[in-house]
Amino acid sequence: MACLYPGTFDPITNGHLDVILRASKIFDEVVVAIARNDSKNPMFDLDHRKKMVQLATSHIKNVKIATFDNLLVDFAKDLNINIIIRGLRAVSDFEYELQIGYANHMLWEDFETIYLMPNLKNSFISSSIVRSICAHNGDVSKLVPQEIIPLLKEKNCI
Repeated sequence: MACLYPGTFDPITNGHLDVILRASKIFDEVVVAIARNDSKNPMFDLDHRKKMVQLATSHIKNVKIATFDNLLVDFAKDLNINIIIRGLRAVSDFEYELQIGYANHMLWEDFETIYLMPNLKNSFISSSIVRSICAHNGDVSKLVPQEIIPLLKEKNCI
C-alpha cells in the first residue's frame, strides 16, 4: 500500500524527514509530493526543492519523489493513491489540517488522511522558521537534513 506525503518542502526540514521515516515504516511506498504552490512565494524553485528532497531521502528505499501543480485530490487520483500523510506539531496544526482533511474527503469520498507527529525534538521546526533564519544569515544546520546543506549554501542560506 502506498501513501502520499504532500507539501511545499521549502526547504525540507528534519521534521519533514522524521515524518517521512515514520511513514516509510508503515507503508510499502511513500510518495513525497512537492507542490509548486507559487501562491506561497517559495524561497526555492520547484526543481531546487525536488533536488533537496531527493538528497535528504536517498537512503530510504521505499520513497519516491513527485511534483504536482493541481488539486492534491486530483493528483492522488492520477497516482491511484487514496491515503495522505500529514505531520502535526501543535494544536494549531491540527485545526488547519482538520479543515483541509474534510475538504479533501468532500472532493473524494475514498480519500483518507493519516496524521503523524514528529519526534519531540523536531516538533517546533517548520520551513517558515528555517527560511526566516536563512533570511537573517543564521545557522539552520541543526534544523535541516545534512545532505541539503550544500544546496542551501548555493542559495546563500547558510
